[in-house]
Amino acid sequence: MNLKNGYVHGGDVYKNRVTLDFSANVNPLGTPEPVKAAIRASAGDVCRYPDPYCTALRERLSALHGVSPDGIVCGNGAAELIYAFTAAVGAKRALLPVPSFADYESALRAAGTEPVFYPLLREEGFRVNTRILDAIDERTELLLLCSPNNPTGLCVDRDLLQKILERCRATRTWLMLDECFWDLCDAEKAFSLAGALETDDRVFLLHAFTKTYGMAGVRLGYAISKHAALLSALSERVQPWNVSTVAQAAGLAALDCTDWAEKARALFRTEKVFLRESLSALGVAVHGSDANFLLLSGVPTLYEELLKKEILVRDCQNYRGLIKGDVRIAVRTHAENVRLIEAITEVLHG
Repeated sequence: MNLKNGYVHGGDVYKNRVTLDFSANVNPLGTPEPVKAAIRASAGDVCRYPDPYCTALRERLSALHGVSPDGIVCGNGAAELIYAFTAAVGAKRALLPVPSFADYESALRAAGTEPVFYPLLREEGFRVNTRILDAIDERTELLLLCSPNNPTGLCVDRDLLQKILERCRATRTWLMLDECFWDLCDAEKAFSLAGALETDDRVFLLHAFTKTYGMAGVRLGYAISKHAALLSALSERVQPWNVSTVAQAAGLAALDCTDWAEKARALFRTEKVFLRESLSALGVAVHGSDANFLLLSGVPTLYEELLKKEILVRDCQNYRGLIKGDVRIAVRTHAENVRLIEAITEVLHG
Protein backbone atom coordinates (compact mmCIF):
# COMPACT_ATOMS: atom_id res chain seq x y z
CA MET A 1 0.00 0.00 0.00
CA ASN A 2 1.21 3.47 -0.80
CA LEU A 3 1.33 5.16 2.62
CA LYS A 4 0.51 8.61 1.27
CA ASN A 5 -2.63 7.30 -0.41
CA GLY A 6 -3.66 4.87 2.32
CA TYR A 7 -3.02 6.91 5.48
CA VAL A 8 -6.26 7.98 7.18
CA HIS A 9 -6.17 10.83 9.67
CA GLY A 10 -8.01 13.91 10.85
CA GLY A 11 -7.35 17.22 9.15
CA ASP A 12 -6.92 15.71 5.69
CA VAL A 13 -8.41 18.61 3.73
CA TYR A 14 -6.43 17.89 0.58
CA LYS A 15 -8.48 15.10 -1.02
CA ASN A 16 -11.84 16.86 -1.00
CA ARG A 17 -13.29 20.33 -1.13
CA VAL A 18 -13.69 21.37 2.51
CA THR A 19 -14.88 24.70 3.83
CA LEU A 20 -15.35 23.64 7.45
CA ASP A 21 -13.07 21.12 9.15
CA PHE A 22 -14.32 19.34 12.25
CA SER A 23 -12.04 16.34 11.73
CA ALA A 24 -8.89 17.70 13.44
CA ASN A 25 -8.93 18.27 17.21
CA VAL A 26 -6.91 21.47 17.04
CA ASN A 27 -7.55 24.52 19.24
CA PRO A 28 -10.39 26.41 17.48
CA LEU A 29 -8.73 29.70 18.47
CA GLY A 30 -5.98 28.79 16.01
CA THR A 31 -2.33 29.75 16.32
CA PRO A 32 -1.39 32.54 18.76
CA GLU A 33 -0.11 35.68 17.04
CA PRO A 34 3.22 35.58 18.96
CA VAL A 35 3.82 32.11 17.53
CA LYS A 36 3.14 33.31 14.00
CA ALA A 37 5.48 36.25 14.59
CA ALA A 38 8.21 33.92 15.85
CA ILE A 39 7.83 31.74 12.77
CA ARG A 40 8.19 34.75 10.50
CA ALA A 41 11.19 36.06 12.45
CA SER A 42 12.93 32.67 12.36
CA ALA A 43 13.05 32.77 8.57
CA GLY A 44 16.25 34.78 8.80
CA ASP A 45 17.96 31.90 10.62
CA VAL A 46 17.01 29.00 8.38
CA CYS A 47 20.35 29.17 6.57
CA ARG A 48 21.92 27.68 9.71
CA TYR A 49 21.46 24.21 11.14
CA PRO A 50 19.04 24.08 14.07
CA ASP A 51 20.23 23.31 17.58
CA PRO A 52 20.30 19.48 17.51
CA TYR A 53 19.68 19.35 21.27
CA CYS A 54 16.79 21.85 21.39
CA THR A 55 18.61 23.31 24.40
CA ALA A 56 16.52 26.42 25.04
CA LEU A 57 13.24 24.62 24.42
CA ARG A 58 14.10 21.71 26.72
CA GLU A 59 15.10 24.12 29.48
CA ARG A 60 11.75 25.89 29.25
CA LEU A 61 9.87 22.60 29.21
CA SER A 62 11.82 21.34 32.22
CA ALA A 63 10.71 24.37 34.23
CA LEU A 64 7.11 23.86 33.10
CA HIS A 65 6.96 20.19 34.14
CA GLY A 66 9.38 20.26 37.07
CA VAL A 67 11.79 17.73 35.60
CA SER A 68 15.42 17.88 34.52
CA PRO A 69 16.15 18.99 30.93
CA ASP A 70 17.96 15.66 30.59
CA GLY A 71 14.58 13.96 30.98
CA ILE A 72 13.04 15.69 27.97
CA VAL A 73 13.41 14.77 24.32
CA CYS A 74 11.93 16.79 21.44
CA GLY A 75 10.71 15.43 18.13
CA ASN A 76 9.33 16.25 14.72
CA GLY A 77 5.80 15.95 16.06
CA ALA A 78 4.61 13.41 18.62
CA ALA A 79 4.33 10.79 15.86
CA GLU A 80 8.11 10.62 15.40
CA LEU A 81 8.54 9.98 19.11
CA ILE A 82 5.94 7.18 19.15
CA TYR A 83 7.84 5.29 16.46
CA ALA A 84 11.23 6.00 18.06
CA PHE A 85 9.99 4.89 21.48
CA THR A 86 8.56 1.56 20.33
CA ALA A 87 11.76 0.88 18.38
CA ALA A 88 13.93 1.74 21.39
CA VAL A 89 11.95 -0.53 23.75
CA GLY A 90 11.94 -3.39 21.25
CA ALA A 91 9.25 -5.34 23.09
CA LYS A 92 7.95 -8.63 21.73
CA ARG A 93 4.44 -8.10 23.11
CA ALA A 94 2.45 -4.96 23.92
CA LEU A 95 -0.97 -4.36 25.44
CA LEU A 96 -2.98 -1.87 23.39
CA PRO A 97 -6.43 -0.67 24.48
CA VAL A 98 -8.73 -0.10 21.49
CA PRO A 99 -10.22 2.00 20.06
CA SER A 100 -7.30 4.39 20.22
CA PHE A 101 -4.92 6.30 17.95
CA ALA A 102 -4.13 4.10 14.94
CA ASP A 103 -0.43 5.06 14.80
CA TYR A 104 0.23 3.13 18.01
CA GLU A 105 -0.46 -0.15 16.23
CA SER A 106 1.53 0.96 13.18
CA ALA A 107 4.50 1.88 15.35
CA LEU A 108 4.37 -1.42 17.21
CA ARG A 109 4.32 -3.44 14.00
CA ALA A 110 7.16 -1.36 12.56
CA ALA A 111 9.19 -2.26 15.66
CA GLY A 112 8.39 -5.96 15.33
CA THR A 113 6.15 -5.89 18.41
CA GLU A 114 2.98 -7.99 18.57
CA PRO A 115 0.00 -5.88 19.70
CA VAL A 116 -2.41 -7.60 22.09
CA PHE A 117 -5.67 -5.71 21.83
CA TYR A 118 -7.57 -4.85 25.00
CA PRO A 119 -11.14 -3.91 23.96
CA LEU A 120 -12.76 -0.85 25.50
CA LEU A 121 -16.42 -1.82 25.48
CA ARG A 122 -19.17 0.26 23.90
CA GLU A 123 -21.60 -0.79 26.63
CA GLU A 124 -19.15 0.65 29.19
CA GLY A 125 -18.87 3.90 27.25
CA PHE A 126 -15.40 2.94 25.94
CA ARG A 127 -14.00 3.83 29.36
CA VAL A 128 -10.78 2.38 30.79
CA ASN A 129 -11.71 0.79 34.11
CA THR A 130 -10.13 -1.44 36.73
CA ARG A 131 -10.40 -4.51 34.47
CA ILE A 132 -7.22 -3.36 32.76
CA LEU A 133 -5.17 -4.04 35.91
CA ASP A 134 -5.73 -7.79 35.47
CA ALA A 135 -4.56 -7.54 31.85
CA ILE A 136 -1.16 -6.16 32.90
CA ASP A 137 1.01 -9.09 33.95
CA GLU A 138 4.59 -10.34 33.69
CA ARG A 139 4.06 -11.13 29.99
CA THR A 140 3.12 -7.50 29.28
CA GLU A 141 6.34 -5.84 28.19
CA LEU A 142 4.71 -2.61 27.07
CA LEU A 143 1.40 -0.79 27.62
CA LEU A 144 0.33 2.06 25.34
CA LEU A 145 -2.29 4.31 26.89
CA CYS A 146 -3.85 7.62 25.87
CA SER A 147 -5.50 10.04 28.33
CA PRO A 148 -7.65 11.72 27.19
CA ASN A 149 -8.10 8.94 24.67
CA ASN A 150 -8.46 9.53 20.95
CA PRO A 151 -11.16 9.19 19.57
CA THR A 152 -13.33 8.78 22.70
CA GLY A 153 -12.13 11.88 24.56
CA LEU A 154 -12.15 10.08 27.91
CA CYS A 155 -9.49 10.55 30.57
CA VAL A 156 -8.30 7.66 32.69
CA ASP A 157 -9.48 8.23 36.25
CA ARG A 158 -6.72 9.75 38.39
CA ASP A 159 -6.74 7.00 41.03
CA LEU A 160 -6.83 4.30 38.37
CA LEU A 161 -3.95 5.91 36.49
CA GLN A 162 -1.87 5.78 39.67
CA LYS A 163 -2.78 2.10 40.12
CA ILE A 164 -1.79 1.41 36.51
CA LEU A 165 1.58 3.04 37.16
CA GLU A 166 2.07 0.92 40.28
CA ARG A 167 1.07 -2.23 38.39
CA CYS A 168 3.56 -1.44 35.62
CA ARG A 169 6.29 -0.97 38.24
CA ALA A 170 5.46 -4.32 39.80
CA THR A 171 5.51 -6.18 36.47
CA ARG A 172 8.39 -4.17 34.98
CA THR A 173 6.13 -3.12 32.13
CA TRP A 174 7.02 -0.15 29.97
CA LEU A 175 4.25 2.47 29.89
CA MET A 176 3.80 5.00 27.13
CA LEU A 177 1.17 7.50 28.24
CA ASP A 178 0.00 9.89 25.55
CA GLU A 179 -0.97 13.18 27.24
CA CYS A 180 -1.17 15.22 24.02
CA PHE A 181 -4.75 16.40 24.70
CA TRP A 182 -4.13 17.04 28.38
CA ASP A 183 -4.01 20.85 28.04
CA LEU A 184 -7.41 20.99 26.34
CA CYS A 185 -9.40 18.60 28.54
CA ASP A 186 -11.80 19.49 31.35
CA ALA A 187 -9.85 21.03 34.23
CA GLU A 188 -11.24 18.64 36.86
CA LYS A 189 -10.10 15.67 34.76
CA ALA A 190 -6.65 16.98 33.86
CA PHE A 191 -3.95 14.89 35.49
CA SER A 192 -0.40 14.26 34.31
CA LEU A 193 1.91 11.56 35.59
CA ALA A 194 4.92 13.87 35.28
CA GLY A 195 4.88 14.71 38.98
CA ALA A 196 4.57 11.06 39.99
CA LEU A 197 7.58 9.68 38.13
CA GLU A 198 10.50 8.17 40.01
CA THR A 199 14.03 7.67 38.73
CA ASP A 200 14.24 4.86 36.19
CA ASP A 201 10.47 4.36 36.01
CA ARG A 202 9.76 2.66 32.70
CA VAL A 203 7.47 5.49 31.67
CA PHE A 204 7.37 7.69 28.57
CA LEU A 205 4.99 10.65 28.65
CA LEU A 206 4.07 12.08 25.27
CA HIS A 207 3.15 15.72 24.60
CA ALA A 208 2.74 17.94 21.55
CA PHE A 209 2.30 21.60 20.66
CA THR A 210 -0.02 20.58 17.83
CA LYS A 211 -3.45 20.73 19.44
CA THR A 212 -3.00 23.34 22.16
CA TYR A 213 -1.30 25.99 20.04
CA GLY A 214 -2.66 25.21 16.58
CA MET A 215 0.76 24.13 15.28
CA ALA A 216 -0.12 20.97 13.33
CA GLY A 217 1.79 22.17 10.27
CA VAL A 218 4.93 23.01 12.23
CA ARG A 219 5.47 19.51 13.70
CA LEU A 220 6.71 19.76 17.27
CA GLY A 221 6.31 17.20 20.03
CA TYR A 222 8.22 16.20 23.14
CA ALA A 223 8.37 13.43 25.70
CA ILE A 224 9.26 13.16 29.37
CA SER A 225 11.04 10.22 30.98
CA LYS A 226 13.36 9.64 33.92
CA HIS A 227 14.76 6.45 32.40
CA ALA A 228 18.22 7.45 31.17
CA ALA A 229 18.87 4.24 29.24
CA LEU A 230 15.62 4.63 27.33
CA LEU A 231 16.43 8.21 26.33
CA SER A 232 19.88 7.16 25.20
CA ALA A 233 18.45 4.35 23.05
CA LEU A 234 15.76 6.64 21.68
CA SER A 235 18.28 9.33 20.71
CA GLU A 236 19.97 6.79 18.45
CA ARG A 237 16.70 6.26 16.57
CA VAL A 238 15.89 9.83 15.59
CA GLN A 239 17.77 11.65 12.88
CA PRO A 240 20.07 14.59 13.74
CA TRP A 241 18.46 18.04 13.52
CA ASN A 242 15.00 16.48 13.61
CA VAL A 243 13.42 19.64 15.05
CA SER A 244 13.72 22.61 12.72
CA THR A 245 14.81 26.12 13.64
CA VAL A 246 11.28 27.29 12.85
CA ALA A 247 9.69 24.67 15.10
CA GLN A 248 11.99 25.49 18.02
CA ALA A 249 11.26 29.21 17.71
CA ALA A 250 7.53 28.54 17.51
CA GLY A 251 7.66 26.31 20.59
CA LEU A 252 9.46 28.90 22.68
CA ALA A 253 6.93 31.55 21.68
CA ALA A 254 4.03 29.22 22.42
CA LEU A 255 5.25 28.64 25.96
CA ASP A 256 4.94 32.38 26.56
CA CYS A 257 1.23 32.20 25.65
CA THR A 258 0.31 30.97 29.10
CA ASP A 259 -3.42 31.73 28.82
CA TRP A 260 -4.03 30.17 25.40
CA ALA A 261 -5.17 26.78 26.67
CA GLU A 262 -7.43 28.30 29.32
CA LYS A 263 -9.14 30.52 26.73
CA ALA A 264 -9.88 27.39 24.73
CA ARG A 265 -11.14 25.49 27.78
CA ALA A 266 -13.51 28.35 28.58
CA LEU A 267 -14.93 28.02 25.07
CA PHE A 268 -15.27 24.24 25.41
CA ARG A 269 -17.17 24.52 28.70
CA THR A 270 -20.12 26.13 26.92
CA GLU A 271 -19.78 24.71 23.42
CA LYS A 272 -19.62 21.06 24.49
CA VAL A 273 -22.93 21.54 26.27
CA PHE A 274 -24.42 23.23 23.19
CA LEU A 275 -23.26 20.46 20.86
CA ARG A 276 -24.30 17.64 23.17
CA GLU A 277 -27.78 19.04 23.76
CA SER A 278 -28.32 19.93 20.08
CA LEU A 279 -27.14 16.56 18.80
CA SER A 280 -29.11 14.61 21.39
CA ALA A 281 -32.25 16.51 20.42
CA LEU A 282 -31.66 15.36 16.84
CA GLY A 283 -31.41 11.75 17.98
CA VAL A 284 -27.65 11.45 17.46
CA ALA A 285 -25.86 9.39 20.12
CA VAL A 286 -23.12 11.41 21.83
CA HIS A 287 -20.59 9.50 23.92
CA GLY A 288 -19.03 10.96 27.06
CA SER A 289 -15.92 13.09 26.59
CA ASP A 290 -13.52 14.99 28.83
CA ALA A 291 -11.66 16.54 25.89
CA ASN A 292 -12.13 19.01 23.05
CA PHE A 293 -13.86 16.51 20.78
CA LEU A 294 -16.90 14.23 20.78
CA LEU A 295 -17.55 10.73 19.44
CA LEU A 296 -20.95 10.38 17.74
CA SER A 297 -22.83 7.24 16.70
CA GLY A 298 -25.99 6.10 15.01
CA VAL A 299 -26.06 7.82 11.60
CA PRO A 300 -24.29 5.48 9.12
CA THR A 301 -24.07 8.01 6.28
CA LEU A 302 -23.24 11.08 8.33
CA TYR A 303 -19.62 11.36 7.13
CA GLU A 304 -20.57 11.15 3.44
CA GLU A 305 -23.58 13.45 3.69
CA LEU A 306 -21.63 16.16 5.54
CA LEU A 307 -18.80 15.92 3.04
CA LYS A 308 -21.30 16.73 0.28
CA LYS A 309 -21.88 19.97 2.20
CA GLU A 310 -18.10 20.57 2.34
CA ILE A 311 -17.96 19.79 6.06
CA LEU A 312 -15.30 17.28 7.11
CA VAL A 313 -15.70 15.11 10.21
CA ARG A 314 -13.49 12.17 11.20
CA ASP A 315 -14.86 8.89 9.91
CA CYS A 316 -13.86 6.48 12.71
CA GLN A 317 -14.73 3.12 11.18
CA ASN A 318 -11.02 2.40 10.65
CA TYR A 319 -10.46 2.45 14.44
CA ARG A 320 -10.46 -1.02 15.97
CA GLY A 321 -13.70 -1.49 17.88
CA LEU A 322 -15.64 1.17 15.99
CA ILE A 323 -18.08 0.82 13.10
CA LYS A 324 -19.58 2.79 10.23
CA GLY A 325 -21.55 5.67 11.65
CA ASP A 326 -19.04 6.33 14.43
CA VAL A 327 -17.61 9.78 13.73
CA ARG A 328 -15.53 12.21 15.75
CA ILE A 329 -16.09 15.94 15.74
CA ALA A 330 -13.91 18.68 17.17
CA VAL A 331 -15.48 21.31 19.39
CA ARG A 332 -15.05 24.58 17.54
CA THR A 333 -16.33 28.17 17.81
CA HIS A 334 -20.04 28.75 18.39
CA ALA A 335 -20.64 30.03 14.86
CA GLU A 336 -18.97 26.95 13.39
CA ASN A 337 -20.81 24.61 15.76
CA VAL A 338 -24.13 26.18 14.75
CA ARG A 339 -23.31 25.56 11.08
CA LEU A 340 -22.54 21.93 11.87
CA ILE A 341 -25.83 21.43 13.72
CA GLU A 342 -27.73 23.06 10.86
CA ALA A 343 -26.03 20.75 8.38
CA ILE A 344 -26.77 17.63 10.45
CA THR A 345 -30.38 18.76 10.81
CA GLU A 346 -30.62 18.95 7.00
CA VAL A 347 -29.06 15.49 6.67
CA LEU A 348 -31.55 13.95 9.07
CA HIS A 349 -34.69 15.89 8.25
CA GLY A 350 -34.15 17.29 4.75
